[in-house]
Amino acid sequence: MYRKIMEFLERWKESSHRKPLILQGARQVGKTYSILEFGRTHYENVAYFNFETNPKLNETFEDNITPSYLLPILSHIAGQTIVSEKTLIVFDEVQLCERALTSLKYFCEDAPQYHIIVAGSLLGVAVNRARFSFPVGKVDMKTLYPMDMEEFLLALNEKALVKQIKTCFQEDFPLPPALHDKAMGLYRQYLAVGGMPECVMQFVQTGDYILIRHTQDTILASYLNDMSKYNSLNEIKKTRLTYDSVTVQLSKKNTRFQYKLIKSGGRASEFENAIEWLTLSGIVSQVYKVTQIKKPLENYRNIDAFKIYVSDLGLLCAKKDLAAHDVLYMVEEINDFKGGMSENYVHTQLTINDYRTYYWESERGAEIDFVIQRNGQLIPIEVKSADNTRAKSLNVYMETFKPPYAIKLSGKNFGFESGKKTVPLYAAFCI
Repeated sequence: MYRKIMEFLERWKESSHRKPLILQGARQVGKTYSILEFGRTHYENVAYFNFETNPKLNETFEDNITPSYLLPILSHIAGQTIVSEKTLIVFDEVQLCERALTSLKYFCEDAPQYHIIVAGSLLGVAVNRARFSFPVGKVDMKTLYPMDMEEFLLALNEKALVKQIKTCFQEDFPLPPALHDKAMGLYRQYLAVGGMPECVMQFVQTGDYILIRHTQDTILASYLNDMSKYNSLNEIKKTRLTYDSVTVQLSKKNTRFQYKLIKSGGRASEFENAIEWLTLSGIVSQVYKVTQIKKPLENYRNIDAFKIYVSDLGLLCAKKDLAAHDVLYMVEEINDFKGGMSENYVHTQLTINDYRTYYWESERGAEIDFVIQRNGQLIPIEVKSADNTRAKSLNVYMETFKPPYAIKLSGKNFGFESGKKTVPLYAAFCI
């Protein structure tokens, strides 16, 4: 399946300023597959080392981590000669060997001609930075996320539809009604399946939502295991409670995260470490409220007011135990959840496109779901889960801050009117 990360990896390979690359991301987002596929198609050979399946590898890095010492040993372990420029060296599950992570500094300084990519989940929480030196400034870093809506469509062999969607987005011209309806149906399928590569592959091959749900439940179980494995004993329960609460709070009319909803009397001091763990692991992300619409937005964020979204829509549906049928047909019984689900979906698409998102509230309660910096301009984004696109809050924002334009995401077709760019939900990846 096509992954956009390949284009980044190609640029990395050809860069004269290339450093060892750390590819991070939550479990099961496709890091290993993407790296090995890239190595297979762009190098003569791949020397692959997995610290989870081969724990003895750690011993190699105990005494000496200079490239001149490591390369002959690694060549012997791999059963092939590691050749500069022609061999891709891969360290997988590198969070299990912190000395291997530190060795990247010396590969950067002493052996830059060797191409090395390391992959790791939970790098932010599993690495003890008090004991081991993280190679700051000596590595390139990239985060891989679940597949976005475009990658999902391409996996379903909808290349022509993707091209038309992109054209309509650029020109603010409606997609033919039949194609618009088809794309909305595919959007709802994406909500149920999500972007985890294994789930997408199963959907392409079988269309079996029961099989996909089993896979999603397995991934969720692995997240719970990680919360126990890479966490202090007194934080395990808090982290699990917080993760459970995130999906519940997305069903509220006001999706701003509230500690008191985790448990009665809950406070920031009790649960902020749990939120940090979930964020660093890539399982969730925070969107902060901004108090002013000025550049840089980061200067005006309110650290006490934020929303939390999960990394994958399919896992969100599985966590809520939503039947695929209910999502595909948007039944009335899930009305309370539709808004939060649509917001979460849009946030994942924006994050994959490397936007840093914020939200805004007026003193009188008008709220804008997302504010982003796009092409140097601060752009408000309003999200509606259906065709109803009355946007009083957006009007308040536009009258107050006079943005160059605004974006409305909903079930409606493409268009542009009164300074508002209407974008159907399935086209959020175009932003």
